[in-house]
Order: sequence, then structure tokens, then C-alpha cells
Amino acid sequence: MKLKLHWQILIAMALGIIFALIAGEKALVVAPLGTIFMRLLKMIIVPLVLFSITSGVASLGDSRTLGRMGLKTFGYYFLTSISAIVIGLLLTNLIKPGVGVSIDTGVGSFDPSNLSNSGGILGILIRMIPTNPVQAMAEGNMLSIIFWSIAFGFGITRLDGKPKEILTNFFNAGFEAMMKITHGIIFLLPIGVFGLISKAVASSGWDLFRAVGMYMVTIFTGLTIHIFILLPLIFWFFTRINPLKHFRAMAPAMATAFSTSSSGATLPVTMDCVENNVGVSNKTTSFVLPLGATINMDGTALYECAGVIFIAQALGFDLSFAQQFVIVITAFLASVGAAAVPSAGLVMIFIVLDAVGLGEHPGAALIVGTMLAVDRPLDMYRTMVNITSDSIGAAIIAKSEGETDLYKNY
Repeated sequence: MKLKLHWQILIAMALGIIFALIAGEKALVVAPLGTIFMRLLKMIIVPLVLFSITSGVASLGDSRTLGRMGLKTFGYYFLTSISAIVIGLLLTNLIKPGVGVSIDTGVGSFDPSNLSNSGGILGILIRMIPTNPVQAMAEGNMLSIIFWSIAFGFGITRLDGKPKEILTNFFNAGFEAMMKITHGIIFLLPIGVFGLISKAVASSGWDLFRAVGMYMVTIFTGLTIHIFILLPLIFWFFTRINPLKHFRAMAPAMATAFSTSSSGATLPVTMDCVENNVGVSNKTTSFVLPLGATINMDGTALYECAGVIFIAQALGFDLSFAQQFVIVITAFLASVGAAAVPSAGLVMIFIVLDAVGLGEHPGAALIVGTMLAVDRPLDMYRTMVNITSDSIGAAIIAKSEGETDLYKNY
């Protein structure tokens, strides 16, 4: 029987640690395995973001879908995603899990001037608009690529007939192809983890693992605050219904999300619980939940923000407020583009790293690799947070649309 991926990763991590302890500095001979894996991940970022966001926006159908219910849905998703990011931002600055880590990876070769100088909030917004989208893609300017993808996807929704059908099918097919490639690369994850962990132990000793333990505590705390404190408060504020009723109604979907680590795979169960247990109409459910599984990734957004600040701390960089604001904006936009599949956040975290100029730092890939080795339980929890946020959004919007039969059996 084939081992599940998370068990393969844990075994690769253990083997990497043992190999590095036995071989010492000679363990660096397998470091290229990690380097190759990270280059493969970076290879797919631009096309994955381009196809996923464009196809997601284009698949909204008629642009009139962005009407009353659309505005409510997008408003809710923006509120919860930004709230999750701010929680991650505050906790990482408070706990400082990466401070005090010593990493020997040739840091002297990295020029600190490569860190993004945002030019303030207005500068960020201006730079989001590409003067040449093709150049932005060639240079990996992620904010510009995301902005262009959203704009182009919206343009497709304004078309009629054959042109709209051709472009929608093209980007949907491109997204499916990119997901096949992504799954193939993730299949190589244990090999990459073995190379990265061997290098981490040989180069940095146990300091990095202590920091990653604190990073796990930080992420777990942030996700717990978001799912059990903030989301219930938002739910109660808009519905005046006891949040425990919602958790009882959504228990099957939450368990499925935790076990599969995939919002997309959980979607049928989420829709069934929201319609039959919560009592939301099919009209609301069929609009809010598929959209949420595509663009509302609270747990992923929190993880990307906190993860990048953790990496910056571990590398010895004290990010300014403006640079952290870049992280907030990019983490939100990257979470919109994250696919609803296991470990999608591990691809998207490079987008946020690139936004503040840390994508090419020689120590960044090493830290990300160590984070990946312990990511499975966090990914399971993130997915549960994601679908809980989606389902609460469906209930809130149903209540605002005058639906009255909510939670009648709870």
C-alpha cells in the first residue's frame, strides 16, 4: 500500500536529519536535490497565478453576477481574509519565532538593497498596474501579474458568444494543465525535503528547528483565534444566532476538510451541510461556496503573511511597516489565486517572498523547505478554517437576503 504524502515527507525529514548527523558537512552533497525542487516550484508560479486567477474571475459568468449578492460576498471575503492576515502579522511580530536563528548559507552574497522599497501605500497601488503585462510576467512582478489577471478575467465576463466561450475554455484548460504540473512537482516533495533538511542540519544545526517549532505554535495560535473567536464574532454580529449551532451543522464538512486538506475536494460536503443542515437556499449556496473555495482562503492568507515575516526574522531582516504592508496586500491577493488543493500555500508563499525582495535570498529556500516538512498538520487546520469561513459567509448572506429557515433543526 502506497504511503500518504505526509508520511513520505515525515520519513524524508527523518532520513535527512539522520544523514546529516552521520555525514556532517559531507551531507551538503545532496543539497542540489532541494535546490532543484525549489526551482521547479518557482517555475510554475507565474503561469499558475495567471491561469488560476483569470479562469476564476472569468468563470463568474455574466458580469452582472457581481450585483447585490456579489458585493456582499466579496465584501465578506475581503473582511475575513484581511482579518486573518492581520492576526498572523500581529502574532508573528509579537512572538518573533524567527529571531535569533543563525543560518550559514552564504548570506554575504545577498544584497540587502534587493529588499523591496515600497514608496508608501500609494507607490504600492501604482506599481500594481503594469505598463507592460508581458514584461511583468517575465520579471515575476507578482502584484502586477495578479492585477492584470483579475482585470483580464473581468474583461472576459463582458464578452458575448464565441469569444467569451473560447477564452473561458482556454484559461480553464490552462489552469487544469498547470494543476497537473503542480501535482507532479508536489509528488517530488519528499525528495526535495530530504535535500533541504540535510542541508539545514549540516549548515544551521538545531536553531532552525527550534524556530520552526515556534513558527508552528504561531500559526496554530493564529488559526485558532480566527476560527474560534473572530469568525464566531462576525457570525453573531450579522445573524444574532449562537455560533455553536453553525459548528454543529458544519461538523461533517469540517472533519472532511481536516482529513483531505483540500477546500475543493470538501466542496460537495460543504454544500450539502450548508443546504441541508444550515438551511441556506440552493441559489445562495451555489453562488457563495464555489466562489469561496476559489478565492476565500483565510487560513492560507494567515499562513503566507506569518510565514514570510518568520522567514525575514530568521534571515535577520527587520521589515519596515511599508514592507509589511506589501506582505498584507500580496498575501491577500496570493490567497485569492491559491488553488483549492493540498499544499497550495507552499507554492504561493514564494509570491509573497518575491514581493518584498526575499525570493532570491540564499537562505529563504532552506527555511521554506524546513517549513514544508512540518506543514501537513498546519495545512489540515488551514483547510478547516477556509471552509468554515466560506460556510459562515453563506449563512450571513442568506440571512441578509431574508432567508428565515436557518438552523431550524439545531
